[in-house]
Amino acid sequence: MKVAVLGASGRAGSEITKELAARGHQVLAIARKPEAIPAAPGVTAVAGDASDPAALAELIRGADAVISALHFDVPATTLLSALRQAGVGRLLVTGGAASLEVAPGKRLIDTPEFPAEWKPVAQAGIAFLNDLRGETAIDWTFFSPAAFFLEGPRLGTFRLGGDQLVVDAAGESKISFADYAIAMVDELEQHRHPRSRFTAAY
Repeated sequence: MKVAVLGASGRAGSEITKELAARGHQVLAIARKPEAIPAAPGVTAVAGDASDPAALAELIRGADAVISALHFDVPATTLLSALRQAGVGRLLVTGGAASLEVAPGKRLIDTPEFPAEWKPVAQAGIAFLNDLRGETAIDWTFFSPAAFFLEGPRLGTFRLGGDQLVVDAAGESKISFADYAIAMVDELEQHRHPRSRFTAAY
């Protein structure tokens, strides 16, 4: 496939770009600083500002799908507008974990352990997901990582979930950027979660 990756120079975006390239996809890797995007066969690095939907639409036109690894300062409405203008029908989003449920009706962000300094970014992620849930024309997927999203080895093994936080036997929820990228590209190829959210953790 031809895939545009937004935020391709970041920790998640760079791993997603590498995983796509390793599987033979054509990657248009977009970032404000394209020189920071790792070089790989099949990867074309370009400068782009996702906050400008008309300019972004010109960049992504002709792509089969867009994968966003941006922070939530670019709202869902902006990205969806760019996809509509470009005629791209599929969006996969690197989401947040804050809205995952830890018990029926209780989200991770609602727990006393959730750091107060993370809440503004987390709330932006929740708003992004809510906006996506109102979208019916574009086929979107919101992929929430584990509670702890970190540098680490590419193990190739993890567990998938839906709207509930996935934890291990010790009660921990974590995944590396490299393994998250595997699950993201699996979703691109297998299309198991159309217009829905899923998560992954060890």
